[in-house]
Amino acid sequence: MIPGPEGDADVPGFVAALGLPGLVDVHTHFLPERVMDKVWGYFDAAETHYGVAWPIQYRTSVADRLATLQALGVRTFAPLVYPHKPGMGRWLTEWVTEFAAGTPGAVPTATLFPEPDVAEYLGTAVAAGARVVKVHVQVGGFDPRDALLRPAWGLLAEAGVPAVVHCGNGPVPGAHTGLGVFGEVLAAHPRLPVVLAHAGMPEFGAALDLVHRYERAHLDTTMVGVPFSDAFAPLPADWPTRLAAVADRVVLGTDFPNIPYPYAEQLRAIAGWAAADDRLGEPFLRSVLHDAPARLLGLTAPRQCATAR
Repeated sequence: MIPGPEGDADVPGFVAALGLPGLVDVHTHFLPERVMDKVWGYFDAAETHYGVAWPIQYRTSVADRLATLQALGVRTFAPLVYPHKPGMGRWLTEWVTEFAAGTPGAVPTATLFPEPDVAEYLGTAVAAGARVVKVHVQVGGFDPRDALLRPAWGLLAEAGVPAVVHCGNGPVPGAHTGLGVFGEVLAAHPRLPVVLAHAGMPEFGAALDLVHRYERAHLDTTMVGVPFSDAFAPLPADWPTRLAAVADRVVLGTDFPNIPYPYAEQLRAIAGWAAADDRLGEPFLRSVLHDAPARLLGLTAPRQCATAR
């Protein structure tokens, strides 16, 4: 097994040793400057909100953040946006569409909120090439079962565009969080492609149950299994064993730049899972870090190995 990277400087060599052309990260965040500043301000008060300090590791300019991703070997990423009140969904979707169009490596994304025009602006974004839609049930404070969202869920199911959904109770429960709540959405829209952000943290078992039940359901690795998260949402001891049955539906996500530790820590955690079960190993790493997220985002170019295997 190729060991996980100790620090960010080791990431490019780790990626090359796996024979990958780069990483595909389905869960990063780029937002309009004034919105990002408010997000960072919220994390500045994380000890009040979450009971733990949350220093932003990559609190730099947009240009520097993009350069950091490039230096790490992230060749494709989904810049996710999310509203916290009505009227923001259309604006953020239009903003991120323009951002992705002018940013190498960024795929077009969208977001949604339960409001009368959600299917209209979401449909426009999908027609324009949106590859993934961010849904933040916790921050938005809305019920994903809201009748206003039914046309939006149906649209995404029909178009085959995945939704990255933060619906778990971590880091703290929201008014409508919980895998059982979102499970009702999937029951009504069983063909909906969905990525359960943070692997449903802390309801890891319930998230795995949904992935087993719905063939288009995935897990992302965002903040899962790193020491910071293990302090309040530890993984089950048999996590690698349980992943083996759904290994091709686990995709790389990180929450860059809003993480309180180096990017390499997430990759090291994933490498640890791969090493813990013989059914995973390096093929699992190649799948999680590149092949599965590339397939999810509809990136059809064949993978060219950086090194001979």
